[in-house]
Amino acid sequence: MTDERDEQDLHVPDGETAEAVGTVEAGGTGGTGVAGGRRVPPRWVRWTLVAVAALVASVVFGLSTATAELGFGPHEAIYEVDNDGVVALDLGPLGTLEIDAPLPLGLGVDVTVKEIPADLTTVTAANTLEALSRDLQSYLQFFSTPDVAVHSVAVALIQNALWRTGLALVVLALVALWLRWLLGPRRRAELSTALAPRTGEITAGVAVVALVVGTMSAGGIETSSSGRTASPVFAGTALEGARITGRLAGVIDTYGGQLVSLYQDNEAFYAAANDQLSRAWDVRLGAETVSDAAADGRLFASPAPTGEAADAEDDAPTVLPPRTAPTGVPEEDLVTLVVVSDLHCNTGMTPLIAQTIERSGADVVLNAGDTTMNGTSVEKVCVDSFASAVPRGVTMVVSDGNHDSQITSRQEAAHGQKILDGGVIEVEGLRILGDRDALETRVGGGTNVARERTPAEQAAELAATACDDGQVDLLLVHTPQVGLEGLESGCVPFQVSGHTHAMAGPEQVGQGIRYVSASTAGAAANQPTVGPLNGTAEMTVLRFDPGARRMVDWQLVSITPDGGATVSERQEVPVPVPVDDEALSSSVVVGDAPEGEAPEGTTSPSTSPSASPSP
Repeated sequence: MTDERDEQDLHVPDGETAEAVGTVEAGGTGGTGVAGGRRVPPRWVRWTLVAVAALVASVVFGLSTATAELGFGPHEAIYEVDNDGVVALDLGPLGTLEIDAPLPLGLGVDVTVKEIPADLTTVTAANTLEALSRDLQSYLQFFSTPDVAVHSVAVALIQNALWRTGLALVVLALVALWLRWLLGPRRRAELSTALAPRTGEITAGVAVVALVVGTMSAGGIETSSSGRTASPVFAGTALEGARITGRLAGVIDTYGGQLVSLYQDNEAFYAAANDQLSRAWDVRLGAETVSDAAADGRLFASPAPTGEAADAEDDAPTVLPPRTAPTGVPEEDLVTLVVVSDLHCNTGMTPLIAQTIERSGADVVLNAGDTTMNGTSVEKVCVDSFASAVPRGVTMVVSDGNHDSQITSRQEAAHGQKILDGGVIEVEGLRILGDRDALETRVGGGTNVARERTPAEQAAELAATACDDGQVDLLLVHTPQVGLEGLESGCVPFQVSGHTHAMAGPEQVGQGIRYVSASTAGAAANQPTVGPLNGTAEMTVLRFDPGARRMVDWQLVSITPDGGATVSERQEVPVPVPVDDEALSSSVVVGDAPEGEAPEGTTSPSTSPSASPSP
């Protein structure tokens, strides 16, 4: 009844008010009315300006309050947007490090460094120096790929800003609906009469207030230089121009040169190694082209032309017959896979991995696990760096290892990587079974069963899944021995693993073929993985024939500690021969062995389910 009376009142002339209401309604149909001597914009203009004001206010709120919790070296850290145009790293009583922010609109970032995660802080008198060494490696990992770190922070802040902007818009919409209900039709009409002519002024006022409030909430606007002199230590590095205060300035001036020297040595080593790898790929691809042409009788089949004929032939493109795999299948019909394993946060290898993926024409990247050292949140910079090596259109499939964690899996999945978790997935026509490792190893903390089942139980479950599926092409698991039952059952034709830091195969195991990849980080026992290589880093290129549903050939890519690189010839993958039941029954059963030792009855470290060589 109240609404009906309100509607009736709206149509009763009441002097100027009724006239103004009628004018506004007339203008609201799309025309422009006049109220109180002021021109009233059409309704669509008024609503558009209201939407713009709400959007500006929401965007300012989202940008000025955006935060992200990421890592800084071995520390957890909070990144917050402000408006001073500076990236300021607050290290408490040690001082601050400031550098001009590479952000638009004069935006800056405040970084508050927090504690080192609990699972990295277990320090005793016996491992103090080792713990400090690990911390130094984490700092070097962060600074060796500053572009990846900055990109990760920027993406996290943008995502948070968008989320906050959306939240602000939803809140404004709900508040508007609540006010509409609270005011009722009569009061809304009166406000519309009074405010419609001033829509533009109100919109501008809201935008100005939002900008002022946003600026104040973000700490105000300050000069980016702050009058401090840049530290000369960082000249020629990604931190060139950084300004340091407090005790940190003295530490950097005294010892910073050593850190920068390590950084520069690291950069120079991997840049040179990447150049060598490029030459190795040039030689290998060139040799394969020449070999294919010679095999078809197209190379040097007639005397070399001379004179004008030679000039004409030099200008003409060389046409070679289609290349085929050893099985006679055209190469374009094969699926190319690049295998990496045991990366252990050696982000220096990122550009070499990227080059191998590109030069091999990879369709899929297989990551056999141990991307990180401890699976902590602060190692996101490592996950992000390796993800940057994978171009769009190429899928990375991951079987996380004992040095990874569910945190690592979530970080990888955020990049669109396919994380194996006990089931079968299909990628590029290849049906892949796999799971993350049942064990969990933490540097200085030993190895423990981290899941609801042991490696032996996991092995049995994977074998059963493969047999139930009946069409598995590949088993990808970190620890080689976990795939033994599947290979023996005949339900797994090919297995890829890592873990041992030593290459083995491809060779027949049970009824299938197993390949164990060495460390792509060049990880060597009791040596850090940050800095120039301590051991040979390896990647492997596999090719799969989807018609015959089998691996056709493999190719090894190696980078040695002296910076040399080789790309081997392709070699055929052996075809498994039938094995009788008596031979299979004598195979080693998966068991839990002490860390670094193989189970009784084995001769190769590749058969140990819990062997965890120190990277």
